Amino acid sequence: MAKARTSPLRSGFVHVALIIYTLIALFPVFLIIINSFKDRASIFRNPLGLPNASSFSLVGYNSVLTQGDFTLYFQNSLIVTSVSIFFVLLFGAMAAFALSEYRFRGNSLMGLYLALGIMIPIRLGTVAILQGMVATGLVNTLTALILVYTAQGLPLAVFILTEFMRTVSDDLKNAGRIDGLTEYSIFFRLVLPLVKPAMATVAVFTMIPIWNDLWFPLILAPSDATKTVTLGSQVFIGQFVTNWNAVLAALTLAILPVLVLYFLFSRQLIRGITSGAVK
Repeated sequence: MAKARTSPLRSGFVHVALIIYTLIALFPVFLIIINSFKDRASIFRNPLGLPNASSFSLVGYNSVLTQGDFTLYFQNSLIVTSVSIFFVLLFGAMAAFALSEYRFRGNSLMGLYLALGIMIPIRLGTVAILQGMVATGLVNTLTALILVYTAQGLPLAVFILTEFMRTVSDDLKNAGRIDGLTEYSIFFRLVLPLVKPAMATVAVFTMIPIWNDLWFPLILAPSDATKTVTLGSQVFIGQFVTNWNAVLAALTLAILPVLVLYFLFSRQLIRGITSGAVK
């Protein structure tokens, strides 16, 4: 049976639509980056123009590097984000494997319970979370942020990974059991390599809310030693005066880790998002 061919007109339309979407999505990022290299007057006089000899300025980056310890803030953000993603992927994948592999009474209810966090924002429990952190002495520690972000990311991770793990061949897993592999070996050596696209998708979708979050760092870890880069950039925003050069420079620097992660996992991310969409 002959396969249907994609018409050149349809293919061209798809490519044009993707280019337009990419330009629209990247335009705010482009605007932030070019304005971070301008002086204050040029930012307001010509925000859409590229920096030139008369408008080029590094005063924003100088302010970021000299006012506040942004190296420490970036370090805190990297630690919190990377450790949180690790735990989300580890615990989320283990829970998803259990739900997809083993049939037991209450399996569906357990899956629903683990997915409730997608529908119920964790910020609704801010007061209780803060009270718990105060009682355990974890206020102004990175551990508090890691615990909260791990709990925040687990529902989506379990929901996505469960569906992907159900597509893994039972014959492959049973063959591993016949060969004497333990359940842990089957999980780490057979299942996880096959769901890499889904893992990459969860990692990217988990990183962005954590990296950009201001709420929980402000509530749980506002001290100078535990500030994240998003919270640290708020020092340039005052009640009456805002240092826009420094704000734009800080935002530009904060974008870099997200871009690096995207380029590292872009192929797996695209495979994870489009898996099952095209047969």
